[in-house]
Order: sequence, then structure tokens, then C-alpha cells
Amino acid sequence: MTPERYARLKDTLNRRQPDLTVVTDEVHKAHNLSAIIRTCDAFAVPKVHAIWPYDDYRTFRGKAKGSQQWVDVETYRTTEDAISQLQGQGFKVCIANFSERAIDFRAYDFTQPTAIMMGNELTGVTNIAAEMADEHLTIPMLGMVQSFNVSVAAALLLSEAERQRSLKGMFDECRIPDEEYERLLFKWSHPLYARICKELGWEYPETDEEGELADPQGFSARVNASGKRFR
Repeated sequence: MTPERYARLKDTLNRRQPDLTVVTDEVHKAHNLSAIIRTCDAFAVPKVHAIWPYDDYRTFRGKAKGSQQWVDVETYRTTEDAISQLQGQGFKVCIANFSERAIDFRAYDFTQPTAIMMGNELTGVTNIAAEMADEHLTIPMLGMVQSFNVSVAAALLLSEAERQRSLKGMFDECRIPDEEYERLLFKWSHPLYARICKELGWEYPETDEEGELADPQGFSARVNASGKRFR
């Protein structure tokens, strides 16, 4: 890993917004999932919360493949669980939804802790989501069509969130807690080693100032002694 790449990883982490997130409510098309997660990376969102009520989580990982390297994904079985947990953490849950209580998305204060919920491609947000959400947001449309693609709508909402947060200087200093920062920095810098540690239930090894393993030989010996093979 070059010093330039390590510096870029740190600069990217320094701009991450731990109090801004996106919730996907059974968004199931691979290109939409991947586009939403990539958009979250672009707008400094560190985690996506995915409501995925199906038994096979590997199916979700397959649909979102390649886009989870820079954004963590937490899954939930029900909409109620996702919204309740996020609200319990202090997030305002906002859904993109045409309703009588909806406000123009530009009138919402995205500088407060916010979870943006995007509905299913076919049916939109569920009734329970509409009931539990703190805010309904609408994106004005001036043409004949009545809705945006779900990933496009997410990008528009996150773009406004980025604009408001930039004006308030929220990208000017690191906002991620130290322990989480170090975890993400190691995961980004050494994805293979991070996967090995996860599968073996190990803590991440120490690194030096350049981001390299402090004891690479010791780590390799420990992996070899585990009897498992990784590639």
C-alpha cells in the first residue's frame, strides 16, 4: 500500500458522517442496491441499513456485490425492527413518499441525525414505514412521470444532505469515534486480513504509522497455525 493511498483512505474516513444513513426497505434489484450503496460512499455515508426478510442473506450479498467494500451493511428482518432501532439511536427516519404530510425535501434539516428510507421498486414504502416515520419527504417533479428510480431518488436526497452539511462545516473534521475509525481504516487498508480476522474471530492486529502490519510474520504464522486456507 502506497503512502498516497493510505492518506486517501484516511481523508475519506475523516469526511464520513456517522449520523447520516440510508435504509432500503426490501429493495431487491441488484443494480439498485449497488447504485444506492455506491451513492452512499460518494456522499460520505458509512452504513446502509437493509430490510431483507428472506432467509438467505447470501442472496443479498450477491445482489450488492462489489459495492460493500467501502460501506457497511446491517440487515433487519422487519421494517419495525429497523425503524425502532434507528429511532432509539436518535435518528429521524425520513421516507420518500407522496402523502398529505410530505414536505419538500429541501425544507428538511439534513444536518440533524437522519435515516433516509427508500421503498421497494414496485410498491414503494410500506404502510408501517409510513406510520412510523418521523418525516415524509417529496421531490418535486415537473414532467409527466410520477416517480424517480429508487437509486436516483436516494442520490437526490443525499446530494441535498451533503449540501446542507457542507454549509455547516460538518465535513471539516473527523466525526467518527476513534475505535470505529481504527476498525474501518484497517478493514479498508487490509480487506483480506480483515476477512481472515472476522472468520477466525480475532481482533485486528496492530499496525504501524504507515498502516502496515506491525508484525506481519507473526500474523502469517498465526494464520497458518489455524489450519485454514484463505485467498
